[in-house]
Amino acid sequence: MKHKELFKLLDEVQEQGETPTQNKHDKVLLIDGLNLFFRNFAMMNMVNPDGVHIGGLGGSLRSLGAMIRQMQPTSVYMIFDGAGSSNNRKNLLPEYKSGRNVSRVTNWEVFEDIGDEHNSKIDQIVRLIQYLKLLPVKTTLIDKVEADDVIAVLAPKLVEKYNSTCFIISSDKDFVQLVTDKIILYRPIEKEYYTPETIKKKFGVLSHNFILYKTLLGDSSDKVPGIKGLGEKGLLKKFPELATQELTLEDIFDISARKHKEHVVYSRIVLDRKRLENNYKIMDLSIPMIDEKEIKFLDHLVEEDLPDLNTELFVQLYNEDKLGGMIRNLENWVKDNFEHFKGYK
Repeated sequence: MKHKELFKLLDEVQEQGETPTQNKHDKVLLIDGLNLFFRNFAMMNMVNPDGVHIGGLGGSLRSLGAMIRQMQPTSVYMIFDGAGSSNNRKNLLPEYKSGRNVSRVTNWEVFEDIGDEHNSKIDQIVRLIQYLKLLPVKTTLIDKVEADDVIAVLAPKLVEKYNSTCFIISSDKDFVQLVTDKIILYRPIEKEYYTPETIKKKFGVLSHNFILYKTLLGDSSDKVPGIKGLGEKGLLKKFPELATQELTLEDIFDISARKHKEHVVYSRIVLDRKRLENNYKIMDLSIPMIDEKEIKFLDHLVEEDLPDLNTELFVQLYNEDKLGGMIRNLENWVKDNFEHFKGYK
């Protein structure tokens, strides 16, 4: 679903009885911070006058402004993976996300080798967080917790308590399983909004069943193996119920047990039960891998006022980093994108 179609739909909902307010919880952006950063880092070969790469930093700030102008949110959260965030899932599958840092992201001459590129990424991420803390953006990272899990706590919480409309901003398909009428996924590379309707059209399954879709097919980007010989078309053919009924993993095992003589794929599902249960635990965001202490921290974060805007210091940092033309008319850019947040309580 494209931008104009989605917001026309939301306007129709308001016309049917919802009165627009100026509440900070009305329309919330939940941004996958590292996903945003790495997308810009990989695409923007930009250096400052000192020859320092600034594409990840400047591009992320510019993208943030563009999303705010496009979606007009009342609150923005930027969530980063914490240190050791993959450890919980690596305990279930040691290969989880393996190999992600063994090769370069770019082939640009500005970086001498993979170590130089890696150091630049770290430096720019740290600096980006410093910029974000000067904006009315709730920025958080929790040690040993992935951004996926934090977002999986925040989005349902905001919907349940405040009837918020939440937009998750990420190219990560894992978030598809969280989509409801009030939780919408925006994938920037595709420039497309994922609603329950678009998910069914695109994948052929109910959004509730997307976790089963991923469990059976696996996820090569996270090094989670699927069932051998099973592809997207075969999955929908063998389990047409995924398009019409809300299923559980146990339902998949029951169907496979009944049909194990019809096709080898059904037999493999029955025989691979333990591995598939493990896949499900790794991918399932309905039970986020986060402890009660951190959930209470997120409760407080939701209740807190939006951070204050510090335009003067933001401009000072920008000039120190010599970001130059990355953002045109910088002070107007800050004003137009962020000053209005002080009106949301």
